[in-house]
Amino acid sequence: MATTKTKYRRKSKNAVLPIKSLAAKVALIENPQIRGDLPEFKAGDTVRVHVRIKEGDKERVQTYEGVVIGRSNRGGSKSFVVRKMSHGVGVERIFLETSPKIAKLEVVQEGRVRRAKLYYLRALEGRAAKIEQEVETQAQAAASAAAKEVKAQSKK
Repeated sequence: MATTKTKYRRKSKNAVLPIKSLAAKVALIENPQIRGDLPEFKAGDTVRVHVRIKEGDKERVQTYEGVVIGRSNRGGSKSFVVRKMSHGVGVERIFLETSPKIAKLEVVQEGRVRRAKLYYLRALEGRAAKIEQEVETQAQAAASAAAKEVKAQSKK
């Protein structure tokens, strides 16, 4: 086999490089869809999701309260999984963050976990499946209040 040498062209310093990765292209397109009205939450938090349900020609709002066991943060298709116990049976539901079916999302309780995905909760029952609460000390509360005040002043 004969080997051939390939000549490489030198790129100019001011050349604009094309976006090669598909993920970067999708992120540019889907950024306008990101919702700003949802609060900050993470895996381990107990949330109450107000879901719009359409029954015939009527529409109502139903709440779904449970523990966030995982989040997927990929551009416009961000989603999170909420798990609750209903009559002794574990029920999980996946919500898209960009979905108009989510009327409101409330963080009921912050959990203290050390993992991003809490799939191990599926195998646990009772008190073993309980997540430790994030308890805020007085010093932490004062620091967060000061940080919020600085942030509010910087917006003005």
